Amino acid sequence: MPTRPTQAARASARSWLIWLTAAFVYVLAVFHRTSLGVAGLDAAERFGVGAAALSMFTVLQVGVYAAMQIPTGVLVDRFGPRNVLTAALLFLGLGQVLLAVAQTYSLGLVARGVLGLGDALTFVSVLRLAANHFPGRQYMLVTALTGALGFAGNLAATLPLTLLLAGPGWLPTFLGAGLVTVLFASVVRWRVSDTPAAKTVESQAASLREVGRQVRAAMRVPGTRLAFWTHFSAPFSQNVMVLLWGVPFLVEGQGYAPTTASSLLMVFVVGAMVGAPLIGGFVGRRPEARMPLVVSYLAATAATWAVVLSWPGQVPVAVLVTAFAVLSLGGPISTIGFALARDYNPLPRVGTATGVVNVGGFVATTVVALLIGVLLQLSGGDFRVALLSVVGVLVFGSWRMAVWWLRARAEVFAAVERGESVPVRLRRHSWDRRHEERERVPAVA
Repeated sequence: MPTRPTQAARASARSWLIWLTAAFVYVLAVFHRTSLGVAGLDAAERFGVGAAALSMFTVLQVGVYAAMQIPTGVLVDRFGPRNVLTAALLFLGLGQVLLAVAQTYSLGLVARGVLGLGDALTFVSVLRLAANHFPGRQYMLVTALTGALGFAGNLAATLPLTLLLAGPGWLPTFLGAGLVTVLFASVVRWRVSDTPAAKTVESQAASLREVGRQVRAAMRVPGTRLAFWTHFSAPFSQNVMVLLWGVPFLVEGQGYAPTTASSLLMVFVVGAMVGAPLIGGFVGRRPEARMPLVVSYLAATAATWAVVLSWPGQVPVAVLVTAFAVLSLGGPISTIGFALARDYNPLPRVGTATGVVNVGGFVATTVVALLIGVLLQLSGGDFRVALLSVVGVLVFGSWRMAVWWLRARAEVFAAVERGESVPVRLRRHSWDRRHEERERVPAVA
């Protein structure tokens, strides 16, 4: 188990202000990321494309995001969060400006790819900054609050963005958003420092071999694998609805008006903003409860999709609100993965491990977003058939998470028996012993 330098019991007011500035970068990133959730139909009309081609905007953007997570972790560990956040803002702004002026499908794809690159650099940087400034007990709460604040960007990308697109229009809306994002880079350079000591991280040369060694070291830790599959399984149901398919499902699949659909998507935002600090605070106080909480949420998610997909005819608003409220907790629950990455890796490798973990949810989102688009084409626009892909990926991710949960628990019990300190004390159960026998690991649960 990793050891850490001693940190203050509580972070300073200056650390909170630094985190708040960095977290606003994440707010901007989430706004840009989710803007096509309500602009999807406008984009289809603007570029003259169908469902499968429309899904490529999200597939490309999220694919770039997922592919960049491990490199982002390495970059953050090497150059420091402030430098990487500055680069993130420049890419986000450039991507949105390109989207604003794009008249062709190909340039629109390029714009979303650039935006995805900027988005990819953001969240891991904010979490690495938090790991530097906050002690372990506060880290889970700060991580959850970061996610909750991010949903303010999501909120801006629902009904307000719908009204702006209907009023000023595509070009002024996205051009203005891009320029504001670029300008905020100067605020980050002025207000953010990488450590509480008011100094930034100096870059150190690292060979590709050393980078690869860091990534492999993080991946060998069962806690990192558990964190990856936790993040894979929890947020993608919410992501695919908010990023692209929520409005088309509600408008074309359920027959609701676009303004009603946009309003319903706000349930995801409100639910996450309320749930994130509650979940973060609870898990920070009771870290031993974090994996049972994940399992309970995944079971609730499966039940939610079963109700929505089996409902005869149009799903009532009350049922949709309840379903979206459950799914909205996927983002807050997924932040448990980042706490696992921090707990089971040494601090100099936390950025890399966090990048590895953050790949999970966005790989799942990319796969499901593409599958929904393809299945819609093949089924003639039947959303009930297309959304079955969500259930399939959920089952697969839950199975892999269960496998690595047992292995991570085995690692903890083995460390305790060696006399090492562990992040969380666990109670051995009968199913731990059965796993021990299957794996033939003596005295490990």
